[in-house]
Amino acid sequence: MPICKGCEDDVDQLVSVKVDGKSKKLCEDCADRAREQAEIAEASESVVQGMMGFKGRR
Repeated sequence: MPICKGCEDDVDQLVSVKVDGKSKKLCEDCADRAREQAEIAEASESVVQGMMGFKGRR
């Protein structure tokens, strides 16, 4: 049985998710949380850049 890198539990199937430019194999629950955290981080970075008047690309 494969082991999830996020929660260290035995799972039936792993999903490959790209987090911070790196691929990780996680279970469905951990993959959903990782995607959600990445979306939140991207949105918060966008807001901060908007406040600072940043016009360039990342």
